[in-house]
Amino acid sequence: MMNFQQSFKGAKAFGQLFLVPTPIGNLEDMTFRAVSTLKSVDLIASEDTRNTQKLLNHFEISTPQESFHDHNSGLKLAKMIENLKSGKSIAQVSDAGLPSISDPGHDLVKACITEDIDVVALPGASAGITALIASGIAPQPHIFYGFLPRKKQEQLAFLTDKQSYPESQIFYESPHRVTTTLTNMLSVYGDREITFVRELTKIYEEYRRGSISEIVSSITEHPIKGECLIIVSGAPEQASELLSELSNVAAVQALIDAGEKTNVAIKKVAKARQLIRQDLYQEFHQL
Repeated sequence: MMNFQQSFKGAKAFGQLFLVPTPIGNLEDMTFRAVSTLKSVDLIASEDTRNTQKLLNHFEISTPQESFHDHNSGLKLAKMIENLKSGKSIAQVSDAGLPSISDPGHDLVKACITEDIDVVALPGASAGITALIASGIAPQPHIFYGFLPRKKQEQLAFLTDKQSYPESQIFYESPHRVTTTLTNMLSVYGDREITFVRELTKIYEEYRRGSISEIVSSITEHPIKGECLIIVSGAPEQASELLSELSNVAAVQALIDAGEKTNVAIKKVAKARQLIRQDLYQEFHQL
């Protein structure tokens, strides 16, 4: 059944859920509307109440909080809906940036829509988009992936599936794993252009723009701390042109010459031409 919401018109049978963005590092990025909303709602659903309390103290907000995160969302969801149905309004916040992206806010949003409770999103800070527009990498089209799988084989499988996408790609990563992730990315994507961003909006904010191998060398020479983003350029257009104009073997060789690993090039050509990868492997190696 279609859901039709008029956020600011008509009488409301229930309270409203407000998705309120918070600063990703610089408190001056907090909007007037965000502060006003947090002051006016009945309850704030916070990913980390201790972290959010620092924000509330800074802006002199006294609204009570309720913890709502990955580990308790299953238990708290029904209570949140009950509060909203009783007429109370709730603001949902994450530790930083827009809620409902990499936290349990999405589950709450879906539950509210199912119950015909208004969901009102406020615009504000977003690490991925902020990094993208200053990266120098094409902002359109783009895909946001968030954090990659941690296990090596799962990460390699994920990247292999996305390697031929023409869209710019946005990833979050831990400073402790970023070198490993970039090394895996280099083995699958080839030496593609990327922008590495850390400590966005903070005093130590920095951008490192270059090829994957250059960024890996830079991080090795100058170790990093803080929250990281990786903006990756999309698959080069010449790859698709080569696939359409050359023979199977020639297309594989052309991709290898362009920087792709042999197995990656074979898989890319096989997928594009709907070939059996093992057959193409044998043809290329003349087995």
